[in-house]
Amino acid sequence: MSNPHLKAVPLEKSYRLLNHGPTVLVSARDQENTDVMAAAWACALEFQPAKVTVVLDKSTKTRKIIENSGYFALQVPTLKQLNMVQAVGTISMHDQPNKLEQCGVELFQFDQSDIPVVRGCAAWLLCELIPEPHNQQTHDLFIGKVIAAYADERVFRDGHWYYQDVEREWRSIHHIAGGHFYSIGDPVSADDID
Repeated sequence: MSNPHLKAVPLEKSYRLLNHGPTVLVSARDQENTDVMAAAWACALEFQPAKVTVVLDKSTKTRKIIENSGYFALQVPTLKQLNMVQAVGTISMHDQPNKLEQCGVELFQFDQSDIPVVRGCAAWLLCELIPEPHNQQTHDLFIGKVIAAYADERVFRDGHWYYQDVEREWRSIHHIAGGHFYSIGDPVSADDID
């Protein structure tokens, strides 16, 4: 971890990394494979212990890896990573074994964890799978206990996002449908609206 801007996020504040509804990258590694996919349906579930949910289709290689390993990471990619996010969201490792190289994914690991994470994101949540076979099989819904969380302090610090203080390339992306995304906009407050 050579980026001096990466800082640990207290687990009780980790829900804020997903609370604004970004498209996320899901990464995992088992004994044989490492994969990364994009997911639009991820959210915080509980404060303490911190938990998250993510929907993972049965056809994805990443899902099988998570079921094998019991661990995964959710990360918040940025606008500068849009092409890579689109690529890992549309190319399957089942069809392209060299998917990560083809999509330009750069991986690293945080100290004391072997969960692979994507370099250049704004935030990362490292998770231990909470097995719920019924939810996983019936609804494709996976629950993770957040065991560590990190963010790039240039854009997230003191428990808050500071998108308004950084270049546009740092903004989170939000998938709508059919390869169309929005990036997060400017901050507003209820007090600002008449």
